[in-house]
Amino acid sequence: MTSSSAATAQSVTIVGAGLAGSECAWQLARRGVEVTLCEMRPGQGTPAHHTGDFAELVCSNSLRSDDPDHPAGLLKREMERLGSLIIAAARLSAVPAGGALAVDRDRFAASVTEALASHPRITIQRGEITEIPTGPTVLATGPLTSPALSAALQGVLGEEYLYFYDAIAPIVEADSLDLTKMYWASRYGKGEGDDYLNSALDKETYLAFYQALVEAEIAPLHDFERSLFFEGCLPLEEMAVRGVDTLRFGPMKPVGLEPPDGSRPWAVVQLRRENLAHSQFNLVGFQSRLKWPEQRRVFSMIPGLENAEFVRLGQIHRNTFINSPTQLDERYRLRARPEVRLAGQITGVEGYLESAATGLAIGLYLAAEQAGHQLDALPATTALGALARHLTKSDPTRFQPANINFGLFTSVEGKMKRADRRARLAERSREELTAWAGAQALVLETPPVGTLPSTDLQQPVPVGDES
Repeated sequence: MTSSSAATAQSVTIVGAGLAGSECAWQLARRGVEVTLCEMRPGQGTPAHHTGDFAELVCSNSLRSDDPDHPAGLLKREMERLGSLIIAAARLSAVPAGGALAVDRDRFAASVTEALASHPRITIQRGEITEIPTGPTVLATGPLTSPALSAALQGVLGEEYLYFYDAIAPIVEADSLDLTKMYWASRYGKGEGDDYLNSALDKETYLAFYQALVEAEIAPLHDFERSLFFEGCLPLEEMAVRGVDTLRFGPMKPVGLEPPDGSRPWAVVQLRRENLAHSQFNLVGFQSRLKWPEQRRVFSMIPGLENAEFVRLGQIHRNTFINSPTQLDERYRLRARPEVRLAGQITGVEGYLESAATGLAIGLYLAAEQAGHQLDALPATTALGALARHLTKSDPTRFQPANINFGLFTSVEGKMKRADRRARLAERSREELTAWAGAQALVLETPPVGTLPSTDLQQPVPVGDES
């Protein structure tokens, strides 16, 4: 950590109260920084959101694996040690999901909204922001940034946005399913055994489903000339056209999900609980841009879903992100306007977890700067630092969104098995975060599960902060 020139504490404006903006606001406020958090919803909506709550999710299993040696699980642990609001709220609203961290979406968003709205250092401002504010600013407007603010940012960047299309999976009513044709099981027995509801397809049923899927009518993309999908969230029909067995090696893979009668299914559809009331299920991996009547027809061919009532059908929307390697530094500052930072999916991280992580990192950097210091950048040996490395060090001519994965970390020396290499990367990450925090005089936390992080301004605070 280095000292900067004399700093005068200023209020920070955060535009966008998704996961990135919410996490950033929390990190700043609990370290003594005044925050104005701006959110255009519910006055102005988006194609993917339906409420005015902060940190609204569109999928229950949005935070993925909770295995501490998995990249996503490792990132969660790093965030928790730094007092993450988002991870704490997720654990408070968790629903059974095997080895993953899935949440009741309504309860999760409500807890984040309440925590931020009740914080004395956070001022909530509702309504659309059409120009980039002056002073310290964080743009956390997500992949669905409004046209007016997009145009303002366009003027700063001086280049066209990159973009890809993102798809949302359907949700069905639990009491509309025929449970006699389905069974409870988590893959390879992980979890409690009843975290997922499964529908097994034999070869004949699968081939009939596949044929109907590839022949179904797809909703047009309307005003865009090309469709560029993120590989980690491909529409089901997009995967299907790549080959008859593609789905059987993807979202419909049957391995580890043998039915109670001991049969070996040709393919399996998994349904995950969508809420704590267990009244709705999400079709795992079934994000789609088929026309809605076609979705009802094709998905009702799945055993147990013949009379399914769909609460939400799959849909498609454009996700916008910038070419971060040319535009951002390792502390998420715009090179053209360093007082402005970008957080979340607009930077080119993919996923809610990664978006929240960028907001957390920015909160740390900004809080220190407001106290007259500059934190060393998070090392690329940590999950938090690896994300920033991807955003700022990737080849700008081939830059694409990415989830957290071990390929983003700096490598480890020596030959070893894949599992051993991953274990070593995870171990090193934990060690490096501890060392980095110590060098910055940041106190790492072990918050009790089932509570939100403390708002105590001394837990932790950069050295020299006397606010």
